[in-house]
Amino acid sequence: MALYLKAAEILEKAEMKQGAVKTLVYDSKFANIKQLFALVCETQKFSSILEEIIESTKLLKHTKIRIHLAKVLVYDLLMGQGLKCGGSWKTLMMKHRSRLQAALARMKVKQKVSSNEGLLPASVQQLVGNKLPRYVRVNTLKTTVEDTVDYLKREGFSYLGQASRLDDLTLKEKHFVMDQHLPELLVFSPKTDFHDHFLYKAGHIILQDKASCLPAYLLNPPPGCHVIDACAAPGNKSSHLAAIMKNKGKLFAYDLDAKRLATMSTLLLRAGVTCQQLANQDFLKVDPYSPQFKDVEYILLDPSCSGSGMVCLRGDVSSADQEKDQARLASLASFQLRCLNHGLKFPRLKRLVYSTCSIHSQENEEVVTACLQQNPDFRLAPLMAQWPERGLEPLTKCLRASTAKTRTHGFFVALLEKYSEAVEKKQEPAVQISEPETTPLSPSTCQKRTAASEEESDTSETEDKPTPAAEQADCTPGKKKRKRKRKKKKKAATVE
Repeated sequence: MALYLKAAEILEKAEMKQGAVKTLVYDSKFANIKQLFALVCETQKFSSILEEIIESTKLLKHTKIRIHLAKVLVYDLLMGQGLKCGGSWKTLMMKHRSRLQAALARMKVKQKVSSNEGLLPASVQQLVGNKLPRYVRVNTLKTTVEDTVDYLKREGFSYLGQASRLDDLTLKEKHFVMDQHLPELLVFSPKTDFHDHFLYKAGHIILQDKASCLPAYLLNPPPGCHVIDACAAPGNKSSHLAAIMKNKGKLFAYDLDAKRLATMSTLLLRAGVTCQQLANQDFLKVDPYSPQFKDVEYILLDPSCSGSGMVCLRGDVSSADQEKDQARLASLASFQLRCLNHGLKFPRLKRLVYSTCSIHSQENEEVVTACLQQNPDFRLAPLMAQWPERGLEPLTKCLRASTAKTRTHGFFVALLEKYSEAVEKKQEPAVQISEPETTPLSPSTCQKRTAASEEESDTSETEDKPTPAAEQADCTPGKKKRKRKRKKKKKAATVE
């Protein structure tokens, strides 16, 4: 019964917008995360249908159970693999099973469909029919792609080489390919399960969606450098960064949620990561000018978002929910922009990757546009010309991902880099000022120049300095008096 109580709790929190389903499931510390996640996602997918069945049979009145618990129990009884509980709860649900089954049958007759999926809204049906492949990232801290491929072939899998087009990712059971864009990513049929596999338990492979692999891959920090993973838990991207860095250098990883950070610590240990420095801290409170971050040159920022790109969370939304979502999106976008602006304050920063698992422009292109306007020293770097889906105009240097065009969850990635032209612009006025002049600057002028603030304009510096002509005018009378005195002394000596 613990499974259903926990699923009902997460379902309620997700509907109240208290967090993304994936986050809530990980935070639950439930023994079988995979089982819990599947039950919540499937119940959420059929939510409107389950509500109609529960209402038509007056189940809540007869059983005195709450709506979210009723949903997960009815889903598993009618559409899942059968109830996995015993005792009074099972007895209660079995008592009403025939009425619930009859209500489901009447819905199918009314809508002229034969399957449960046929009852789903058209938008959800499209996603169900377009199941995503199973992506597996090879953890190069513990093994190689070649060794992993050989191991799987010995287990009876058929390796078809590297994919060259999207259609190559439509695979039969026991067939797999190397991804066409990411060489350390292997692709399998959707139903392939590795949760109990030796390679997964030993940390040799990481189960990670292709789109989620893009941020670390595109940031590409070299071995020995200092990197920050700003919102790090549950840790897949951190383990990917460590693999790219070959465990050399420093990886500062921050997350405000202590439970998720504990889960992350276990994941990194299994993956063989040793260069990490974890901290249960809000990234926005990290001081960019602290001496320990003086060598940080790379940042991966994947902040909290709506999670609208996750396939299992999509569906038809009512107008009332849309209004709530717009308010929540505005709040999230404000937070994301603050995180992005904060990340760009690190003095030696060269590159920052910003990513979300959202499909909304408010959290993606609009946040990046606002950030670039406020940080003119940074610009967007072009990414993967061969990638099939780009950011919305005019931010086509960014990447988007979707079930239709990339066979992944919905995702967004932007790479911001330090703009060297900003330095060149500051130097140009100085070149114009120092045009050929015969008279050198006096010591006093040099002191003024050194003391001048870097933020002052070159025009104001020129106005403060005395001109060469003025210097000559000041010096001439004194020189003439000294010459006359020396001539008088010479004449007096000659006479004597």
